[in-house]
Amino acid sequence: MACKHVDLAGLRPPGPTQSVYREDCTQCFDSIDDPTGLDVCLHCFNGGCTGNRQHAALHYATRNHPLVLNIRRTRKVVIRDEPPQKISKLAIAAETEADRYDYETSVRCFDCNVDGVDKLSGKLPTVVEGVMKANTFSRQEEVKAWEQEFTSCEHILTLQQAESRRIASQDLGHCSSCDLQENLWLCLQCGNLGCGRAQFGGVKGHSHGLEHKNKTGHAVAVKLGSITPDGTADVYCYACDEERIDEDLGLHLANWGIILAERQKTEKSLTEMNVEENLRWEFSMTDEDGQELQKLFGEGFTGLKNLGNSCYLASTLQCLFALPQFQVRYFQPDSEPPTVDEPAQDLETQLRKLGDGLLSGRYSRSDPDVTPSESSNDVVYQKGLAPAMLKHLVGRGHAEFSTMRQQDAFEFLLHVFKLITRSTHKSPLRDPTHAFRFAMEQRLQCLSCKKVRYKTDEQDNISIPVPIRKIPRDPAKNDDGSEGVDEYSPVTLKECLDSFTAEEHVELTCSGCGSKDGFSKRSLFKTFPEVLAVNARRFVLINWVPTKVDVPVVVGDEPFLLDQYKSPGQQASEGLLPEDASETVPSFVANEEAAQQLEGMGFPRNRCEKALHATGNADANTAMEWLFAHMEDADIDEPLDLGGAQTSASSPADPEKIEMLGAMGFGPPQARKALKETNGNMERAVEWLFSHPDDQGEFEEEATTIGETSEKVLPGSSDLPAEFQLQSIICHKGSSIHAGHYVAFIRKAISGESSPAWVLFNDEKVVKALDVEEMKKFAYVYFFKRT
Repeated sequence: MACKHVDLAGLRPPGPTQSVYREDCTQCFDSIDDPTGLDVCLHCFNGGCTGNRQHAALHYATRNHPLVLNIRRTRKVVIRDEPPQKISKLAIAAETEADRYDYETSVRCFDCNVDGVDKLSGKLPTVVEGVMKANTFSRQEEVKAWEQEFTSCEHILTLQQAESRRIASQDLGHCSSCDLQENLWLCLQCGNLGCGRAQFGGVKGHSHGLEHKNKTGHAVAVKLGSITPDGTADVYCYACDEERIDEDLGLHLANWGIILAERQKTEKSLTEMNVEENLRWEFSMTDEDGQELQKLFGEGFTGLKNLGNSCYLASTLQCLFALPQFQVRYFQPDSEPPTVDEPAQDLETQLRKLGDGLLSGRYSRSDPDVTPSESSNDVVYQKGLAPAMLKHLVGRGHAEFSTMRQQDAFEFLLHVFKLITRSTHKSPLRDPTHAFRFAMEQRLQCLSCKKVRYKTDEQDNISIPVPIRKIPRDPAKNDDGSEGVDEYSPVTLKECLDSFTAEEHVELTCSGCGSKDGFSKRSLFKTFPEVLAVNARRFVLINWVPTKVDVPVVVGDEPFLLDQYKSPGQQASEGLLPEDASETVPSFVANEEAAQQLEGMGFPRNRCEKALHATGNADANTAMEWLFAHMEDADIDEPLDLGGAQTSASSPADPEKIEMLGAMGFGPPQARKALKETNGNMERAVEWLFSHPDDQGEFEEEATTIGETSEKVLPGSSDLPAEFQLQSIICHKGSSIHAGHYVAFIRKAISGESSPAWVLFNDEKVVKALDVEEMKKFAYVYFFKRT
């Protein structure tokens, strides 16, 4: 039918960088798979639903864009005889959408009130074709998830090799610094052989290749066992800290007598090991008898599709939206969505969209596109919602969350908190992150004059150290010569909290009596939150790389009290210390025995003191490793600067750096102390934090003192009893927080059951959990609700 708008001046195909929302509505999860399809605006390419919500009509009323392309998609039926094959490549198969779906399209004009506008009229042919050929959000995400593009770099392009020589034997010997004969990396500049980092899967390594780079500055190396006759190999640039491509690899290897045609690949590449590790981390979806766990559907039981390494996002959001504070704030089925020009770019809209998707139950149903075989009566898993718009929005501008790499779920949680806190919350709506906020109070007492000082710091989480007690190995169990897997003694949550709140000794000069005996310091809760987020720090530094250790933490389902961890506040018998900036100047006396050993190795005194300070003043070996890693620091030869007046109350630590360290799981007091101790150097601050895991940190200098607390309303509640109960956990399997797999376990009421049960949210799969006790021991993030 005729329409007067088909030749409008603003009607043109989408550009290559323009977003086309042609899979699901930007304001809800209704999609092109619904019976009435999805309307895609032909002016701005917004996607609007056509069902009961009528967000397409709302978009027309808001933007006055008359023409839409209605798209309906039906899945070509797939018979499920067996589970789909695992993805084992870092590339998407060349299957097109046309191979998987049938499409029906029609053009509608809201202004003319005409359905079935001729798609061949005016500018419509090119615009419609452009919309249908454009990549969608989710398609782009899927492709990026399994494709890794490696490039060259300036260090490879400008590589100057030493005089050519032939390496003695074809098996290429062993590491120049140890006896390892595998995981060997050849320096392409000088021909040195050094072992790589230890890798998952039992691949040994002592990082002597990296040590060689730190000593010589030679940045480019190739993994010998990965070289193939066709010229592919693992090439790594230590200066860029990235895997690279060397277009002249054949020539560079020939300089050392290595002929590509004669080589055979003998070890897995880094890419293959990454894929293998991701495939290893699976959470069992069957019971002890091999039967699939009970699948759950309905309100609050909707899964989230994995967009490619997005399980950290799915598990975090499931835990948050299981809380009443988030449900009340973002699930508003009787309210109109926010009136904004670009719903996909509005955080409020996308969080409400997610709330509706997860909590309404409208999308919690078996995947209609998958049909069980006739011989099977299995209920099909959900299709899962794809939160591609929200993922793009919260990751925009962030160095990590804007990528397709696996991320730290706890870091993502804090990032979401920050975004929500910065957004607008119109009355009577309340910022849901307020439920997580509370105040910690630090008490300092001079060991000489016994005077005290109290300071408070507002937080929205705690990171508790997990005591690590390795169980001695039984030699009889490893007769085959293998090293076996380290095992650790279980610890209780109380042990972790005791360690977190334990009293410690700090070296400060008292402003009251002038004593240098130091202070006792302890941090306790001044108020308690409605929801306590706890990060269990199970990571240790191995070769300067944070490595996860599987220490079981025993956490019960029963409510427990935190009353003993509440600060009693200033007592009538306590005298307060006078304010004096000089007391904030930390002191440091180097371990003289270790310093002399380092000096005997030829290191200058300034370097020795810096290394000992950065590594906890422990021993010469640890300090020596630090020195090798910091040879190129611009200030390596400058005297140790402990901050002094520059880092006193008049110059607080950089808030952005505190936020960055907070994203790594360190609380503001610990981050503040680390930055002070390292003069604001981020890299050294991270090392200091790992070297001082039990240090409670330093509370904000300008924080509220005892005489001022009554003037400020602190978050949380100081009422007792402070009883908490475990509500949900985020679990992680893998040796690194940036690899492996995340899932969520949430305690929920299930229809037909008398008491709440644990539910496993594994991406789009939602099932009743059975063996949650084992999972609780190794959880990464715990959420406790105040009862």
